[in-house]
Amino acid sequence: MLDDSKNNTRKVTDAICLPHSRFPRIVIVGGGFAGLALVEGLKNKDVQVVLIDRHNFHQFQPLFYQVATSGLEPDSIVFPFRKQFKGYKNVSFRLAEVKEIQNSINTVITDKGKLTYDYLVLATGTKTNFFGMEEVERNSLGMKDIRDSLNIRHMMLQNLEQAAITCDDEERDALTNFVIVGGGPAGVEMAGALAEFCKYILPKDYPEYPSSIMNIYLVEAMDEVLSAMSDKASSKTLTYLENLNVKVMLKESVSNYDGRVVKTKSGKTILAKNLIWTAGVTGDFPKGFDETSIVKGNRLKTDHHLKVYGMDNVFAIGDIAGVITDETPKGYPQVAQTAIQQGRHLAKVLLNTLLSKPSKPFTYKDKGSLATVGKRKAVADLGKFHFGGYAAWLLWSVVHLVSISGFRNKLLVGFNWAISYFTYEKSNRVIIRSFKRTKKVDAQYTSTQE
Repeated sequence: MLDDSKNNTRKVTDAICLPHSRFPRIVIVGGGFAGLALVEGLKNKDVQVVLIDRHNFHQFQPLFYQVATSGLEPDSIVFPFRKQFKGYKNVSFRLAEVKEIQNSINTVITDKGKLTYDYLVLATGTKTNFFGMEEVERNSLGMKDIRDSLNIRHMMLQNLEQAAITCDDEERDALTNFVIVGGGPAGVEMAGALAEFCKYILPKDYPEYPSSIMNIYLVEAMDEVLSAMSDKASSKTLTYLENLNVKVMLKESVSNYDGRVVKTKSGKTILAKNLIWTAGVTGDFPKGFDETSIVKGNRLKTDHHLKVYGMDNVFAIGDIAGVITDETPKGYPQVAQTAIQQGRHLAKVLLNTLLSKPSKPFTYKDKGSLATVGKRKAVADLGKFHFGGYAAWLLWSVVHLVSISGFRNKLLVGFNWAISYFTYEKSNRVIIRSFKRTKKVDAQYTSTQE
């Protein structure tokens, strides 16, 4: 079908070189849960699969907060694509960032060159949504990337070290206060991990001041945390957080943050030099789609076969896909299990399409929800069963450990969890690189080596 292999000396502005193949080419943009599930479904089939990602690794997002709070090292929850695809004879990986889709000529434009496709799948996920608050965006940190987690870790450790140096009480308060915005799973898990850091690590590492100096605030705009879960799970989670001395502020939202003072819409102020934003996400996809293909949340509108409206050979899966129906007016939940199910389903759809066979529409099967709140405490919604405590935490641990890519990574995470379970120790409290706020084009921040 498509052959870009004739010239091996192409320039960056020309076509990206790929192996010769006589089979239809399926280009997948994004190697998250959805993209990987699709690759798995297409491996060693009569198609040429090309995965494009701006990173050369898959990252296990549910454990970002543990990297941020020094519980795990980043290489424990990332796995190289090329290692993942070892033995996949029909799969190629290319490290590039997609800039634009030119569907009229079936072409993907990247920062490393261009390539053509027979079928295109967008699995690009989401990015942090600051709802237009530029100053908040400029002075806070999101948690959508492994580098964000490292930035949070370095910011936290540097500020704690600076707090030990300063003799100014107000400055010390600002350096040791943490504000987490958003009471969903990411915010709740981050708050719980920080609270345990404060309780078990701070007194040992910083005996010069009491652990009570470190205040953790969780700000949630709705009247409950974990609003997507059951009332029982929400109520238990609130109790767990309060027992960990997390100051939960419900029906409250941040209106501004200048890097030192957090202001809320009700007029409250919090002195803090640490603000972590988990309050919302928005779809993240390249140029090339008109407004008729975009729905609320900046997601791509798809039909029941996950095909983008108005396009014959372009599909969307995972967090970026908006399957809007009377039953799902807001689309399916933007969680890992949705992404994995859609990736597996689309593999069948594409293979059936090539064989001119009909396909069943996508239906989402909710397998339940889990969230952890510190050590040995979690909540679970599994169909009609809603429970919390140690049993829920054990289930959460098993599910996440099994889901991590690679035996080595499972071993590393399991070993770290075992040590932490018995000792509450976090051995990764080192500042490898200095954190400095540096504005980037995509409005994120990075740690810089000084």
